[in-house]
Amino acid sequence: MWTYDLDAVWAGLQAAYADLAADVERHHGLRLTRVGSLGISAMMHGYLAFNAAGELLVPFRTWQNTMTAEAATELTGLFQHNIPQRWSIAHLYQAILRGEDHVGDIDYLATLAAYVHHVLTGERNLGVGDASGMFPIDVATGSYDAAMVAQFDELVADRGYGWKLADILPTVLPAGARAGMLSAEGALLLDPTGELQAGVPVAPAEGDAGTGMVATNSVARRTANVSAGTSIFAMVVLEGPLAKLHEEIDLVTTPAGDLVAMAHCNNGTIDLSAWVGLFGEVGRALGAEFDTNQLFETLYRSALEADSDGGGMLAYNYLAGEHVTGLEAGRPMFVRTPSSTFSLANFMRTHLFASLGALRVGMDVLLRDEGVGLDSMFAHGGLFKTKGVAQGFLAAAMDTPVSVGEVAGEGGAWGMALLASYLGSRPRSPSGCRPRCSPTPRSTRSSRLRPTWRASTSSWSATAPAWSWRGPPSRPSDVGDPGEGRKNRPVADSGRSC
Repeated sequence: MWTYDLDAVWAGLQAAYADLAADVERHHGLRLTRVGSLGISAMMHGYLAFNAAGELLVPFRTWQNTMTAEAATELTGLFQHNIPQRWSIAHLYQAILRGEDHVGDIDYLATLAAYVHHVLTGERNLGVGDASGMFPIDVATGSYDAAMVAQFDELVADRGYGWKLADILPTVLPAGARAGMLSAEGALLLDPTGELQAGVPVAPAEGDAGTGMVATNSVARRTANVSAGTSIFAMVVLEGPLAKLHEEIDLVTTPAGDLVAMAHCNNGTIDLSAWVGLFGEVGRALGAEFDTNQLFETLYRSALEADSDGGGMLAYNYLAGEHVTGLEAGRPMFVRTPSSTFSLANFMRTHLFASLGALRVGMDVLLRDEGVGLDSMFAHGGLFKTKGVAQGFLAAAMDTPVSVGEVAGEGGAWGMALLASYLGSRPRSPSGCRPRCSPTPRSTRSSRLRPTWRASTSSWSATAPAWSWRGPPSRPSDVGDPGEGRKNRPVADSGRSC
């Protein structure tokens, strides 16, 4: 099972804050004791279930687990709304189907961001974008779909649990809403030195997909972004609902609550990074001196010298199961024939395209089958730190011009900083609630959860076939014959910069 020890979460947060404080002192000569606002971003989905005492009931089940197929299929049929295996509601219902003893004791069901936010503030709420990966959202109300909530409660009514679904889910909040204040306990958790003061306003916590949209300014309709990391996914802001239910596509929201089609693939760059790490070991064994950025840039740039067919080699980057292509468990592979041109350039080209392959399947559903309109696509994540390489490969794989900003490698952290700066900007309605939030937010019923449980821009474009870059495509098409013998070079598209 894919899991993480939550002690590692707090160690990572403390290290990140310490680095931030040191950076402020180094550049400004100031000891950081108070910040204007802050927010938490983390991986979406998954299953963190707590009892009324704030104790973790089972180890954290992350989004990477593909063990909820039975539940996801049944709920998709019941709701007539795609429920992927990684969604929190799929994990909850699978635990119910398995008869797991802990389910009756659940007092709070959270994502990783919702958990951290609660520990820091004592509040049980969550940004709408992250919440939309727990349970379907009604974009008209900005909260969980009430009809589907009722359907789920009826489905499990005979189980005798002491909770209703709405009781255990976080309250949904939109971007700009005040989601709590940093408590004294929370401040000490972030900064064990005790210098950080409590009372900092905190924005609604969000998932990495939502903060990626904000980081790339892809929150308007007909815009899209691609985030590449351990997983890889594309977020397309829709003009309206899709015509059909597609199991390859999640329907989630922006941090403001607008409808988004998400083509999510469990396997992103983790296999590619493993190969880069292996080459780094070889270099160091030979006595070479280089830093990690130099290693990645050298290897990525070599792919630009590759044959258009990657030398006739294939790679499958599935370390985890991949629902988009129907693979239940991870089986990474690299294969070649005796006649393949086995060179470093071809090897890197093959693995760069492999990291984008499943994403192309999902995007074909949106762009070709559904005819979704798309004016721009932006990319972010560590894959795009080497300028002009992965950006060009993504443009080729998607048959769509792709732009990358100067903060491409910052991803969700930058997006969450923007959301935190936006905090408090939404006007209050006459009732005192902010627009599109739940009208009667639930107060914290359990004790605060304990933190120590164990358990400049550029743009590139691509044409079809996707193995060469020559300018914007006149129409979508499938990947052409990879056997063309040309070398490929991306060509700048000055009309599509962000």
